[in-house]
Amino acid sequence: METRNPRRWWILIVLCLSTLVLVVDSMALTVAVPSMSADLGASAQDTQWILDSYILVFAGLLLTSGSLGDRFGRRKIMIIGLLLFGAASLAATFCTSPGEVIAVRTAMGVGGALIMPSTLSILITVFDEDERGKAMAAWGSVSMLGLVGSPVLGGVLIDHFSWHSIFFINVPVVVLAIAAALVLMPESKGPWQKPDPLGAVLSAAGMTALIWWIIELPQHGAFGGRSGVTLAVAVLSLAGFVVWENVTPSPMVPLVLFKHRNFSGGSLSLTLVQIGNGGLLLVLTQYLQFVLGYSPVKAGLAFVPLAVAALIGNGAGAGLAAKIGNRLLVLAGMIVMASAFALLATVSADTGFAVPAVALGLLGLGAGLAMPAAVGALMGTIPEEKAGVGSALNDTIQQAGTALGIAILGSLLTSGFGKRMPADAPEAAKQSIGGALAVAQGETGLVHAAREAFTSSMSTTFTISAIGVLAAAVLAALVMRDAKPEPAAAPAEEKELTA
Repeated sequence: METRNPRRWWILIVLCLSTLVLVVDSMALTVAVPSMSADLGASAQDTQWILDSYILVFAGLLLTSGSLGDRFGRRKIMIIGLLLFGAASLAATFCTSPGEVIAVRTAMGVGGALIMPSTLSILITVFDEDERGKAMAAWGSVSMLGLVGSPVLGGVLIDHFSWHSIFFINVPVVVLAIAAALVLMPESKGPWQKPDPLGAVLSAAGMTALIWWIIELPQHGAFGGRSGVTLAVAVLSLAGFVVWENVTPSPMVPLVLFKHRNFSGGSLSLTLVQIGNGGLLLVLTQYLQFVLGYSPVKAGLAFVPLAVAALIGNGAGAGLAAKIGNRLLVLAGMIVMASAFALLATVSADTGFAVPAVALGLLGLGAGLAMPAAVGALMGTIPEEKAGVGSALNDTIQQAGTALGIAILGSLLTSGFGKRMPADAPEAAKQSIGGALAVAQGETGLVHAAREAFTSSMSTTFTISAIGVLAAAVLAALVMRDAKPEPAAAPAEEKELTA
């Protein structure tokens, strides 16, 4: 049996830094969009592409980059990703047009796709089963802190500097992560196997088309215009990918993993949770700024209860998983999350911040308990030599869930808002609450109507989120199993998976 790596906790810090740079960039950019669009003269379509170009490339390349890590070395691929992400971030500080920002965001998406699967795969190869829960909890805590802290950081940077600083802040973090990876991190890779170029092309084409279709759902509907063509490309490419991976002697992705209850149950549960979570920041940030009148910095600080509770949940969950097993922990955490969304569904224009604060605390606690346990359970089923592509498969499924959540909940919020606005309101006021407040120019009646329409529509989206997370809890309870009672079967099971 191999001895534990004496530098494993230092390695975890490198992995956390690498993940943090992706989370901070993504969330801080949402705060920067208004000032960046104004400075560059970007149209609404340009702004959409600045946000979506990254997501498209990132989701499309995850599976391919995971297999590259297994084949050529996970540390090597992660460092290449960090270099590309850092160089593109630095280039973004010199951009003077929307086209240039879209180009560097695309390059950052490629870098992010190389970084993300490597961090989780290195984590599961460096930490054994006894310590993996604690490592996952720490990794999840840092991601949560980045998620909550980055809008605050973004607001402060924009107040004191320009939108360029949102990108520049990535550079020192990337430099530190690369230096630490070179000094502290050992290389790890799977056994050499034949490349699978057709699998790589089919997965990239299928996932890119799927995410593109999801992004365009609010504007074009499921089958309208080019959406039908995009969906056809996604379905045909992904179906072809599944068929090819099952017949080729050297598959890029071990689809046999889905036969394992913990992998399939954990992945599908996390996808449903991500659909529910997808619209949370999008919806609640608008509530805080447009209904309660918070500044971007104050809106970011309002998510502190979520971060603190998530840290508590992560800390408690690492110990509880060993005692009661991942399955019960996932179930309990997701029920707490569902109750938080149900509480958010009761918020009205006159509620204030007390109820959302309690709900965010519950949401953080539930997520802190459930998410690391679900990821830990499914990652525990992946053979070490397939760690990169296995973690990429998990990342890809969750990424699709998040994109679907943002598209569905965002679309419901917008259409619900328009329907609830007074029939005689100006057309621009029916598009969004931001547009309504701009048109109103302080007119009390229209401002009140817009806030009522928004919070009513928001309640519908959070009700759907609660149902989605509750469905995830039921799925996890029915499908997942704790492997602890049958340790003798584990080696045979692993052998079967790697065959």
